Amino acid sequence: MLTDRYGLRLSTASPAARDAYVEGCEAKLTMYPGAIAAFDRAIAADPGFALAHAARAHALLESGDAVAARASMAAANSLAAGLSAREVSHIAFFDLLSAGDAEAALSVLPAHLNAWPRDALVLGTTAFTNGLIGGSGRAGQKRALLELLDRLAPSYGDDWWFMAHHGMALSENGQRDAARPKIERSLAQSPKNPWAAHALAHLCYEEGDANTARAFLASWLPTYRRDGSLYSHLNWHLALGHLEIGDAEAAYRLLREAFSPDAHSGPPRGKVTDPVSFLWRWELAGHPRDANAWRTVQEFANSAFPRAGVAFSDMHIALAQVVAGNEAGLETRRHQIDELARRGRYPSGPLVPAVSHAFAAFERQDFCAAIDALKPITGELERIGGSRAQLDLVEFTLLRAYIGAGRLDNARRMLSTRRRGSSRLPVAGLAAVH
Repeated sequence: MLTDRYGLRLSTASPAARDAYVEGCEAKLTMYPGAIAAFDRAIAADPGFALAHAARAHALLESGDAVAARASMAAANSLAAGLSAREVSHIAFFDLLSAGDAEAALSVLPAHLNAWPRDALVLGTTAFTNGLIGGSGRAGQKRALLELLDRLAPSYGDDWWFMAHHGMALSENGQRDAARPKIERSLAQSPKNPWAAHALAHLCYEEGDANTARAFLASWLPTYRRDGSLYSHLNWHLALGHLEIGDAEAAYRLLREAFSPDAHSGPPRGKVTDPVSFLWRWELAGHPRDANAWRTVQEFANSAFPRAGVAFSDMHIALAQVVAGNEAGLETRRHQIDELARRGRYPSGPLVPAVSHAFAAFERQDFCAAIDALKPITGELERIGGSRAQLDLVEFTLLRAYIGAGRLDNARRMLSTRRRGSSRLPVAGLAAVH
């Protein structure tokens, strides 16, 4: 009986198909290029290998090719008869994802992982910050993800892939001392593991240690392929470190060379969120606007995401529309969000529209209106999705609005209650607060 890397039975009699499938799974889980090509080889070796078709479908979906993903998923479904209970459940789970029904997929996830905790491909859809749980729009999602990984930890032991995700979840929940040894063990076992590098970058950010993050990423990134799906996002982290310590030239060079939409190695969502986030933070730090860069991002966003759907992406698209003065596009997206929410298909509800109103008020320098829009929802921001570092985009906007409105006591209170986070907050006018 052939098995995957985690000892789970695979319904193929072809060692070549099995080996290619395992290679594809590892590439997919670690965000290295080559997953789809490996699954293609698995299918060529055994066209009846249903799990290879399902894995290929999800890899295509992640790359933004929904049409090809549905075709691969149809092939997997046609081959599901007679498979083991685990494989049938696995295929049914990915079928829900391929159909765009994330809520239904999330609802069946616990039962599947309770029965087969080492089904890493299924776990991989929710083990990260913007996964199924992170994108669920639910309150307390960071805690929920950590509780899931805590529960599954005994099933994975000292597995480097799992430890990287577990370590980051601990960091996102403020448990930095528990996070560090897991992340460091993951890197020691698999030094080229991009998610462990990512987790360490986040941990350094949460510890306010920009210099360690910069030194680590500068030495680690040359070991990672330029077309790896995390390459550009890790350069975004490096650029934030440069921005924090005041090396504006180095920060902006990375935007141009590594994570602008036309240079970005990741999926379409990252081609919007990384440059939008950086460009706004760049301006909050007091640097001049690059209208051409904003125009490029907005044009890509409008093309890649013509309709609202995912709160974290929608927040960044709305910001790009605000900066571009695209009031019609912004209002259309708000109406789309309202309609999705009315149908129960936008679980974060009014949060993104509220943030978009705040961005618009800030853009016209109505700082009091921006404060009024943001202050009531700061405790709910995690429902939008994204890491703590990513959601600092909103917190820094509120802080800068306090400064712009002359409400320095509010700014001081905000800083006094804020988690440690970014070491030198890159927000213009902060000297007046201290």
